Amino acid sequence: MFDPTRDQARRFFIEAWRKQREGSVLTPLESMVVDIVQQHPEYQPLLEDTDAVDHDFAPEDGQVNPFLHLSLHLAIEEQLSINQPPGLKPAFAQLQLRRGNRHDALHDVLECLGEVMWKAQRDRQPPDGAAYVQAVRKRAGLE
Repeated sequence: MFDPTRDQARRFFIEAWRKQREGSVLTPLESMVVDIVQQHPEYQPLLEDTDAVDHDFAPEDGQVNPFLHLSLHLAIEEQLSINQPPGLKPAFAQLQLRRGNRHDALHDVLECLGEVMWKAQRDRQPPDGAAYVQAVRKRAGLE
């Protein structure tokens, strides 16, 4: 099972973006990363800085962690590709219709996933897949 450290995950994003800029061949996962980064031009300069691996992004300073944001996007893309948890893909399709924009719908799902992960950490329990799908369905106006 793939369980990278924080620095390894960050280097993966930086390396995928570097390979894209240089026109190198990308793996399928790197291609997914590049697609996500292209939707976030505000993060591209950071990914061009090899020292970004060591940056801290403190929420108390009002900073969004770009690596966390991109990682959640990647997780959601993978979840959608296999409809896991079950029901996520059709709920997302309805949310996308409602929002009229795939990226905005992804950000809604990202918020749902973030809340489910926060609750799981708080309660020291596994993430609740059913609650996650229900939250997405609710945003889609299905519940």
